[in-house]
Amino acid sequence: MKNIQVAFGFVLLALTGLWLLADTLLPQPFTWFSFRSVFVQYTGVLAIGTMSVAMLLALRPSWLEQRLYGLDKMYRLHKWLGIAALGLSVLHWWWAQGTKWMVGWGWLERPARRGAPAGGSGAGDLAQWLAGQRGVAEGLGEWAFYVAAILIGVALVKKVPYRWFRKTHALLAIAYGVLAWHSVVLLKPAYWAQPVGWAVALLLATGLVAAVLSLAGRIGADRRVGGVVQSLTYYPALRVLEGAVLLDPGWPGHRAGQFAFVTGDPREGPHPYTIASSWHPQERRHVFIVKELGDHTAHLHETVAVGDRVTVEGPYGRFDFDDDKPRQVWVGAGIGITPFIARMKQLAQAPAPARQAIDLFHPTRDYEQAAIDKLTADAKAANVNLHVLVSPRDGHLSAEQIRAAVPDWRSASVWFCGPAGFGDALRRDFRAHGLPARDFHQELFEFR
Repeated sequence: MKNIQVAFGFVLLALTGLWLLADTLLPQPFTWFSFRSVFVQYTGVLAIGTMSVAMLLALRPSWLEQRLYGLDKMYRLHKWLGIAALGLSVLHWWWAQGTKWMVGWGWLERPARRGAPAGGSGAGDLAQWLAGQRGVAEGLGEWAFYVAAILIGVALVKKVPYRWFRKTHALLAIAYGVLAWHSVVLLKPAYWAQPVGWAVALLLATGLVAAVLSLAGRIGADRRVGGVVQSLTYYPALRVLEGAVLLDPGWPGHRAGQFAFVTGDPREGPHPYTIASSWHPQERRHVFIVKELGDHTAHLHETVAVGDRVTVEGPYGRFDFDDDKPRQVWVGAGIGITPFIARMKQLAQAPAPARQAIDLFHPTRDYEQAAIDKLTADAKAANVNLHVLVSPRDGHLSAEQIRAAVPDWRSASVWFCGPAGFGDALRRDFRAHGLPARDFHQELFEFR
């Protein structure tokens, strides 16, 4: 989490620093209108800047995923930036529009306008033309703000079905294009000759490219491989579907713990699923395990069939078990067991010497013997100590129970995949007992 906190703070502080090189929040003389002028510019720069970075992250660039330690972390940063852009846009809108209202109500008296600068050629002509577009840019920007605010709000409401979220979220690319035009026209002309203007220009260009690629459906296009559903196994007690997909040639390979976006119905769009099989260059058959957690997955076992064509995009993620600790503690809660299954299948075929001691805790509310038998066999083949806890029978797993079962936990790293709240609670408990933050790895796996 620290890396995305640093990235989030860097974006805001960098934009603030560049803006302060060009302007000030303490104009002289300091009046309501002089402050409004600079504050509207400042919040406008921050709002379009954070939104532009969020647009870039929506492209799922692999070079950024590596630096942010996984697409799950990158999407969390994307969400934070979207919320920040919304909040900053509200401030920007209020100081611009609210002041006009207060003038109309008679609460404020607008100062006399300065005369327009004399016309000229070259850059002067461009500035004069942009000045003539202010009214249109203000009006379109206001409506684009309303649309963007509604769409970001919809994205934050998890009760909205995924297919509607995906379609409405794509419309943000159009709203962004209008807001980019609004920014170009209304940014203070003097800024363009300074670092803040150069940064805004670069961010706008990047954001517009991202918007075009999003609207054209090209996000992740170079990482897609076709495939056919080869087998399906449904576990009704667990409400889990296990499906094997035979991929077409071209899959770049993956590491245990990574995931991919799978598209069966183009109208529904891609959904992220953890890959539950290890990678071998000659193996094209890969397994995905899907839990019924939403409107789409609840009916997947009824709508997908053997022989269906699918598209798989990936791999993504940095939940790869890569460390040099002598022991690892795994916690796979519910469907969060999936990346650990892939890792155990990989370990079962790895050379025996010098392997880490591993304890796998699988707390689950639902129980089906056939699934547990498979998990037990995988753990035995990988030489992993398996601890299955069924909550109605055994209660809820705690960090204290894990420490009791693994006395040398201080020399271990902890790898968690499951409900975010549960993972956060375990993280806090382990850190309070002295586990370094770098040794607790959590797959967030939330994309809304």
